[in-house]
Amino acid sequence: MTTPVVLSSQLAVNPLDAQSLLAAFGVLGVGAVMFAETGLLIGFFLPGDSLLFTAGLLCTGTGQHGVKLSLGPLLVAAAVGALAGAQCGYLIGRRAGGVLLARSRSARLREGAERAEELLGRYGHARAVVLARFVPVVRTVLNPLAGALGVPVRVFTVWQIAGGLVWSLGLTLAGYALGSSIPNVDRYLLPLVALIVVISLVPLAVEFCRGRGRAGAKGVRR
Repeated sequence: MTTPVVLSSQLAVNPLDAQSLLAAFGVLGVGAVMFAETGLLIGFFLPGDSLLFTAGLLCTGTGQHGVKLSLGPLLVAAAVGALAGAQCGYLIGRRAGGVLLARSRSARLREGAERAEELLGRYGHARAVVLARFVPVVRTVLNPLAGALGVPVRVFTVWQIAGGLVWSLGLTLAGYALGSSIPNVDRYLLPLVALIVVISLVPLAVEFCRGRGRAGAKGVRR
């Protein structure tokens, strides 16, 4: 018989902790979190990068609480959640405009909106939609912002699918590959997740440096 203490520990889920989410909800939880983080503004705080990486790692049987996921269903759930969430966010933006963002009291969410708008203005629609996938919070707010700013449906859809697949499947497979090759890799999970987050910011940093280089070149020509 399950004691009240054990039952309460099973029901207590930390939404900011990837292993806690995976232990409670498994593969379906991955799909739900991907949808919420990329499609609903209330999901901006969810751990998308670390969840994908950790879920991939747990497909190898590595990790605490005896959690083991199946790679095939995980990849499907991650991709479907990420793609459907982004498209949903875009449609919300087209209908509600910037009202939802304007009403938000979250400083972090407003900052993410400013960065998303800067991405769209600096890199163009296609590149910005792809790059935003790799930046926490920005990937949440860029989708409704793209809808509100009138980014063409076809352009947004094509590039959010491309970026969403690279992001969701890439991080999941990276976790799986690492878990398969390194024994007891879960001991180093926290620093590994931090490293993955830093690596995910590399494309944005590269584009930022290129943008500054092009701006500097134009200034010299003048």
